[in-house]
Amino acid sequence: MNRQDYIKPKKSLGQHFLKDRNIAHQISEVMQLDGNLGNVLEIGPGKGVLTDFLNQRNDLNVKVVELDAECVPYLKNKYGWTEEKVIQADFLKLALDTVFTGEMAIIGNFPYNISTQIVFKVIENRVKVPLMVGMFQKEVAQRICSPAGSKVYGITSVLTQAYYKAEYLFEVGPEVFDPPPAVHSSVIRLTRLPKEESLQTDAKKFSTLVKTAFNQRRKTLRNALKSILPPDFKDNSSVLQKRAEQLSVNDFVMLMEEIEAARINSAPRELP
Repeated sequence: MNRQDYIKPKKSLGQHFLKDRNIAHQISEVMQLDGNLGNVLEIGPGKGVLTDFLNQRNDLNVKVVELDAECVPYLKNKYGWTEEKVIQADFLKLALDTVFTGEMAIIGNFPYNISTQIVFKVIENRVKVPLMVGMFQKEVAQRICSPAGSKVYGITSVLTQAYYKAEYLFEVGPEVFDPPPAVHSSVIRLTRLPKEESLQTDAKKFSTLVKTAFNQRRKTLRNALKSILPPDFKDNSSVLQKRAEQLSVNDFVMLMEEIEAARINSAPRELP
């Protein structure tokens, strides 16, 4: 019996091993890299079904990060890789500067219980990560890619789309995994926006604005943002009469710039 048969998915790690090789090949093919970028970090390779196709591509320099102590020696043996190529670590605690010195793309069949945290870490490291392709729970993928006005449009949508073009690529059923999850899944691609299209204002203050707006999403923004608006803030575009889900990413950026300009002119309370 092949050693691979002994590696069982662990519920504690949120593991659902991808077993459909056609889907794995399809995921690998949507990772199209520009220029000289060839560094790729795969998160949670498990048994290496997706890794097989990434490793076949001559344009990629692949490394993987895997937390499962049972999968790590299997992957090393399967590909003849060393610790430098198979990193045993929690991605959320991994310093990306220690993986590649330059930029890197990120790909993976992400554990659903930490998939949103993975996106936020990518955003924090956007200078190093121009591209990400990932498998998510369908509802999370829809949330990340949804436009303004959608019922699922929210904090994750705005904070992601402020820095990345978010593309909803395709859906897959539970049967392509071992064990099958209780939900459907979707693959998305995040491509970093050119500098002139990306958010240029203070990232921390922008995040505070967006989170505050959506924390009371049923209220108008004038009421939802009371705690952070400068005194006597004048809303020339009537945007504060709207609710958070009605504002596009650009609307939030413009509102942020107006608030910052008012703060500078009247020295009000700063955004925390």
